[in-house]
Amino acid sequence: MIGSSVVLRTRSWIVLCLGGFLGCSALGAPAARAADCPGHPDALGTSRTLVVDPREHPRIGTMQYRETLPLKDHEVVLTFDDGPLPKYSNQVLKMLDDECIKATFFIIGSQAKANPEGVRKLVAAGHTVGTHSMNHPLTFDRMPVEKFEPEINGGIEWTSAAMTDPSKLAPFFRIPGLMRAEGVENYLISRGIQVWSADFPADDWRHVSSDRVYQLAIQRLEAKGKGILLLHDIQARTVAALPKIIRDLKARGYRIVHVVPATAERPATPTTPVEWLLHPPTETVPIARWPRVPNFVFTQTRTLPAPSLADLNAQTEHQPLLPRRTRGQMDIASTLPVPGSALFAIPEGSVEVLLSTTLSRRAATRLAMAAETPHAARGKTAKGKAAKPQARHAHAAPAAPKHAAQVKSGTPRPTRVASLKKRA
Repeated sequence: MIGSSVVLRTRSWIVLCLGGFLGCSALGAPAARAADCPGHPDALGTSRTLVVDPREHPRIGTMQYRETLPLKDHEVVLTFDDGPLPKYSNQVLKMLDDECIKATFFIIGSQAKANPEGVRKLVAAGHTVGTHSMNHPLTFDRMPVEKFEPEINGGIEWTSAAMTDPSKLAPFFRIPGLMRAEGVENYLISRGIQVWSADFPADDWRHVSSDRVYQLAIQRLEAKGKGILLLHDIQARTVAALPKIIRDLKARGYRIVHVVPATAERPATPTTPVEWLLHPPTETVPIARWPRVPNFVFTQTRTLPAPSLADLNAQTEHQPLLPRRTRGQMDIASTLPVPGSALFAIPEGSVEVLLSTTLSRRAATRLAMAAETPHAARGKTAKGKAAKPQARHAHAAPAAPKHAAQVKSGTPRPTRVASLKKRA
């Protein structure tokens, strides 16, 4: 027993050491792969190849869409638009070959028509080639199908015609200027073409310096930690910035990922839906939105009747348990009589009618004040009886003809209210 246990422990130790050795070899695989770059032992290289199925994830790039490529931390996908243009595209191709980097190029049909040799060079170097329309119009977001369909098809036809093997054309498409539209996306998806946006650009299409292109590429990559970088292989500033970008990628520990489409002989890389999010949510970080309500399939469509008081234990034997207000509501009729029209009638010439118009508000106010004047006079008279009984006759005599004159004229005089001043 003791001997067998010693043997088992020895074997377990050997297996553990062997597993650790293999694990260390696997971790060092990308570096060894980069070191195998002929003539460039310190090259950045390509760490792995990612196979994607355009039908499973038709839209990628967090600049516009929810999903992006399922990259690990510090993994980058280099993409180049608008080529090929021999003056600059050949220089970009040489830099990538020297570093054994595989990238994705989105070709314009007119460029492929003018320079088919440039397309064949990209395919021969092992890069992925997609399309970017025929003439690069910046109006895809407002084009009808009659206009954007020839643009898409023209780019595909001329790019595939430039290739020795048209099957090498990837079903990847990037909308010019990222001017996305739902109709364009639906058309591409219906044909099994994956719509590519990006995770961050370097703004190399703008009139900025090459140093600025390099700074934006690294700053935005550092901010996100991984993703799809958008560049252009037809700009002199991009050619000048690319060596510095590659140098910093190596210094900061980034790895290059090559993306290719899935085929019958090459299945898609196994992934989970969460991996297609740039920053998947974790259990320790709360989310601000509730999960989407699932669509249930109901076996019956019959609706249930609305509950009544009888369903709320309102039987006679349970009435003492109900609140007094609830018991009172049980005696009320379910419907009330319709109110009569006289309830809403307003007499013509009343104060309410006069107040409804702006021009007659003053007249209504005078009528209301005149109606209150006799009541105010009676109050003063009642007070005057106790204090000055003789003064009533002195003031009552001239008041009568004044009131009569007002009634005769039909136009009441406005009542003046003296302002009250605060006594010192």
